[in-house]
Amino acid sequence: MEAHEAHEQHEQLEQAAHGGHDGHGSHNKRIAILIAVLAALLAVVDSGGKGAQTEQVTANIKASDTWAFYQAKNIRQSVVNTSSALLQVLTPEAVSGEQAAKITKQLADWKTASDRLESSVETNGKKELMAKAHDYEEERDLALAAYHNFEFGGAALQLGIVLASASVITGMPALALAACGLGGLGAVLGGLGWFAPELLHHLGLG
Repeated sequence: MEAHEAHEQHEQLEQAAHGGHDGHGSHNKRIAILIAVLAALLAVVDSGGKGAQTEQVTANIKASDTWAFYQAKNIRQSVVNTSSALLQVLTPEAVSGEQAAKITKQLADWKTASDRLESSVETNGKKELMAKAHDYEEERDLALAAYHNFEFGGAALQLGIVLASASVITGMPALALAACGLGGLGAVLGGLGWFAPELLHHLGLG
């Protein structure tokens, strides 16, 4: 009788162990799928972050170059205006004839040059250069905001992968749930990086 009971207990233990093994294996498979999904999202978000970083650097260089061009034209305009003012002050009122005509023409030429330096669609005057520089700065700021979203999203996905891996070792479902939550957060932040980079900033969260 005791041998029969021992045999039954042995069979029950084997069944429990076998069932537990299957459950653990099923859990690991789900976690493996979760880790694969998180890794794929991380690769996509990381790619978006690198693209945003490149755009930010490019736009910043363009803005700097445009402002440098603006300053160069501003200096030229200042020189022209100063020369025009000095010529008018230093020219005797008694000057007349051919010399007066030359002075008048020179002043007119300087006035035209100053106006062209101030604003000219054909040659990109100061006004047009300032507008372009501001546009490049907006592009830079937008790309920088996107980059930050991608960075935060990537960090959330990396933490999710770590927690999912820890769930495999410990068998704690709570870690897997936390990994899912971080994965969702990372995906949302990555989406903001593409479609609404400045949303968090407007909400006062970034």
